[in-house]
Amino acid sequence: MWSYAEEQEGYRMELLDKTINSYLDVWLGPRDPRVKGWLLLENYTPTFIFSVLYLLIVWLGPKYMRNKQPFSCRGILVFYNLGLTLLSLYMFYELVTGVWEGGYNFFCQDTHSGGEADMKIIRVLWWYYFSKLIEFMDTFFFILRKNNHQITVLHVYHHATMLNIWWFVMNWVPCGHSYFGATLNSFIHVLMYSYYGLSAVPAMRPYLWWKKYITQGQLTQFVLTIFQTSCGVVWPCAFPQGWLYFQISYMISLIILFTNFYIQTYNKKASSRRKEYQNGSTATVNGYTNSFSSLENNVKQRKQRKD
Repeated sequence: MWSYAEEQEGYRMELLDKTINSYLDVWLGPRDPRVKGWLLLENYTPTFIFSVLYLLIVWLGPKYMRNKQPFSCRGILVFYNLGLTLLSLYMFYELVTGVWEGGYNFFCQDTHSGGEADMKIIRVLWWYYFSKLIEFMDTFFFILRKNNHQITVLHVYHHATMLNIWWFVMNWVPCGHSYFGATLNSFIHVLMYSYYGLSAVPAMRPYLWWKKYITQGQLTQFVLTIFQTSCGVVWPCAFPQGWLYFQISYMISLIILFTNFYIQTYNKKASSRRKEYQNGSTATVNGYTNSFSSLENNVKQRKQRKD
């Protein structure tokens, strides 16, 4: 049996949820009844609390780990990234087939004309929303492994905002024109999480060549999403215009942050390599790295690397 204090706390939380919901309903209009009662979608409070806890762990986690040895997490990273790779592949396949079955219009698609395909899209996009909660683990693994240099403003901004944005999307526009960005992102995540999963196995690292192209793919994804979203503005349908303008603004913010990340990461590396070449630290013949020098360096790196 619950104590009186627990009953009062439950009552206060219920009252808080009702207050927040009433404000949201006034601000954004009636919700889509097709997701009523779905896990985590009934009230905004759990999603908000998860996000606040995430930011607290991002702030306090590195402080806690400062004087501790990093955890390897190698085994669990392989399974974690494999799981997200398979989930992303499933979502990509289901979204593509759902869009095909519903005869979705690329230029603008409302949220009620796709028939049963709309419900298929909604079910998959709930998993997409939920995957954003799972992906908080990306940051937690960085903290446990003391890879704090990877916890950038871009990383935290992207992870913290996506879960919240998709809670709103799922409650008001859970299908229709909302499908496009999620479809592209699921495909990119197949590439990204397969890379991270394989990179957790040291023997595989020399064969992983596509990391640079993941960031390029992400930037391409944002540009394509802006183009497709803008089509809904130029050739409107019954899909709410406010959501389209918000998505364009959010994609622009990601393009700015990802472009800065790409320049900082890969241009600096290229500049560093040029300096090493000019100083004679890398033996080259007609533009190709000397195989013996390269092999020696790889052996040294493997000996020094502790995962």
